[in-house]
Parts: sequence; C-alpha cells; structure tokens
Amino acid sequence: MKTTRVRQGFTLVELLVVIAIIGILVGLLLPAVQAAREAARRMSCSNNFKQIGLGLHNYHSAYKQLPVQSGGTFVSGSSNANNGNRHLLCFLVPLTSFIEQQGLWDMISSPRAVNHDGSDRVPPFAAMGPVPWDRSYTPWVTQISTYRCPSDPTQPPANFEGFTNYAASLGDGVASNNHSCRGERGEELGWCAPARRNCHNRGFFETRRVTKFRDMLDGLSNTIACGEIVVDNNQLEVRATVVNRGSNADFFITPIACEDTIDPQEPNFHLEGTNVNNWSVSQNKGMRWTDGRPVMTSITTIMGPNKVSCAWSGDGSDGMFTVGSRHPGGAHVLMGDGAVTFITESIDTGNLSANTPNWPTGGAKTRKSPYGLWGALGTRASKETASLEE
Repeated sequence: MKTTRVRQGFTLVELLVVIAIIGILVGLLLPAVQAAREAARRMSCSNNFKQIGLGLHNYHSAYKQLPVQSGGTFVSGSSNANNGNRHLLCFLVPLTSFIEQQGLWDMISSPRAVNHDGSDRVPPFAAMGPVPWDRSYTPWVTQISTYRCPSDPTQPPANFEGFTNYAASLGDGVASNNHSCRGERGEELGWCAPARRNCHNRGFFETRRVTKFRDMLDGLSNTIACGEIVVDNNQLEVRATVVNRGSNADFFITPIACEDTIDPQEPNFHLEGTNVNNWSVSQNKGMRWTDGRPVMTSITTIMGPNKVSCAWSGDGSDGMFTVGSRHPGGAHVLMGDGAVTFITESIDTGNLSANTPNWPTGGAKTRKSPYGLWGALGTRASKETASLEE
C-alpha cells in the first residue's frame, strides 16, 4: 500500500499576506487605542474640574463667599515685602482644604521655620506663606494632581513650582484684570477712580475682591466659574503662549489685533521672535498654581478656546487669557453650579473687533457682552439670558 506524505506549513506568499493583514489591523487599531486613552484622560480631567467645583461650593458654604483670586495677606512693617504674599495668591490655595489637601493647607496657614532644602528659616515664613515665586517654601513647589489635566504632558523641572490646568474666570474684560483697582496691601488705588471705576472684572471672580453666589445675577448655571488652560510648553504654541505686547494696547480696544503674531504658514504657532515671557522663570500660563496673577491662573471669555492670548506688559499685567486644552476641538469649563461642560472652538464669540466692555475710553457703559454667547457666559450680572442649552 502506497502512503502519501502531506507537507505542513505556509508558502512564502501566504506568510507575506498574513503579515500584511496583521499590519493593516494594527494600523487600524492604534488610532482606536489612542482615542480610547484620550477619552479616559478627558474624563479624568473633567473629574478634576468637578472636584474643584465641589470645593468651591463647600468653601462658599463654610465662609459665605468664594475664595479670592489674587488674595492672601500683606506683612506690614516688614523690611522685605516678599516675606508676605502681597495679595498674589491664586484662589486654588485656600481651596486646598476643600479638595482633600488638608495637610498641605495646614503647612500653608501655619508659619514654618524650615526651607524646602531642610535648612532653618530665620525668621519663620509668615502665615499664608511668602510670594508665590519663592521656591524655598515647600507648599509652593508641591504639585497637586487634582490641578493637572492628564492630557497635558508638560512637566515642571526639578525644584520648580507646581503647574495647573484650571484657572479662574474674570469675564470678558481686559483692563485692570490684574488688580481690579486694589493694591498689594488690599487698599483701594486712588488713581483708578473715578476715571476707571468701570474697570472691575465682570466675571465669576474679581481680582483681589470678594465675590459671592448672590453676585451671579445671570444665574450660576449660566456663568462660567473656571476654564481649562494649557501650560506653556516654550514652543510658541498659540493655545499655550501669552504674547507680551509691551506698551502696545491696541488689543484693549480691538481684541482681534492680537492675531497679528500668528504664523500664517503654521497657524497653531506664533512667528519666530514673537515677544513672550521668559519660560525659565515660570512667568507663563499655568506655570504656578499658587500665583493669582492673570497670566498664570486666570481666563477671559473673549477669544474662543485654543485661540490667542496676550498681555499688555509683562507677567502680571492686564491681558486677554484664553481657554485651551489638549483635547480635540475645544476645552472644559466649570459653570457656577458645579457642572463641567466641553466648549468647542466654534462657539459664538460675537464681534472680536469691539471694545472690551471695561475699557474706559470706549464701551465702559456696555452691559451686554459684545463677544456673543461666549462673552455672555463669562459675565455674572449683565442680564443676559443666553445659555449653553440654546
């Protein structure tokens, strides 16, 4: 009886076909995996914002007011003003005990006699800490995970201040949003009045001034409390960089004037040589969660998400600071009622050539925001009825 031996295995052509099919499947699968990972990061980012919103409501329940953006203390009679924080602390600082960071809050609120490197501090730090850029103070160089969005990969160098991706909403104005006519000692600035009496912020927060839920006459659900921001990555990226306009205040009157530094060939970036703040000293967007100056921890509702930001002069001056994120197509905002909403880049921003409402040489009497639905959501008491549900 004759037996036939059957060869087992693949031919070279079959093997190549199988490899090609596997390559195609992997190519199709990878974008889906990346999308799933970003969806998870986006959800985590939203949850962080919800924790901040819950903290704001619990803080208001405890103290009958919101935490002050650019608040804190001033050490009178000191030979060194930096011994106190000069009313420069971000609203995120007093919020720490309401987001399960009680240990860190205890360190901040109680005087400490030890530097970050372990050496003795004589005299001890003042209660509520020194100025936000003092890296010898341990709480100021502590990164709080709740204040970081996992979609933003930018990380601080060693012995650097902690970053934040969440910022206070000051509304739809530019002028005086770094002080609201109140000085570092908490005093009223005489040169602000009466010519600049309308330069106060119109948003959920007002720099160096107390705001309460009762001030939100447009309704908590129709007023943006905070917005997401992208930490400056030192790459002149439009969504992350704040352009230093020097003494050029054109954008106070016409916000769209800020777009003249955008690279027409690469519209996601500014032109090489554009004047920005020094990244090495962290005077940039999101680079100090403790610093209440607008360039670092505030947003305005003028330009839509991921659009240009600019400041009049330097790190803490008047400016337009835009919401942004690493999520595709938009960014999160926290509404006054605690709801977290994703705002797309296509949201109605009205007339970006209109004077900013709190600029005294034009539009100072304006009540309704000229910046469409986006501007209306940023104001707290302009009697606008617009909402995201429309």
